[in-house]
Amino acid sequence: MKFNWGTGIVIAFGLFMTFILYFVVEVQSNSKYDNDLVVEEYYKHDARFGEEMQRSQNAQNLAQKPTIVLTSEGAEIRFPATFVPNKIKGMVSLYRPSNKKFDFEIPISISESTLLIPKKSLIDGRWDINMEWQYEGKAYLTKEIIYIR
Repeated sequence: MKFNWGTGIVIAFGLFMTFILYFVVEVQSNSKYDNDLVVEEYYKHDARFGEEMQRSQNAQNLAQKPTIVLTSEGAEIRFPATFVPNKIKGMVSLYRPSNKKFDFEIPISISESTLLIPKKSLIDGRWDINMEWQYEGKAYLTKEIIYIR
């Protein structure tokens, strides 16, 4: 059998397909490469998008918006000083985009205008913070991204 350019192209294509298939099988079978969705019930979440936009707009319309300040103790969420702290109710969800095992939620139940998320709960890296809260019957949604170092 002679080895000519046609045979070389067929062998190159075969090797390339083998190489690609190896990586596809490796990524799908190895649990190290997690390819889960960020939200478990994606379509239910998407159906409530209009409500989410209204709550987000309510937060944008505030004269003073909640802020997140990184301190030596952790991440401190500061709600508007004009609000009565014990009337603020809701949930703060912290999402770790790189690994959903670190995701957690904290209920908003405060006596001062700040909520502290302890440093020991936050590993280094990016965190997506969603604050869904209510004050005097009006719903608000605030989304922030912070980086812990």
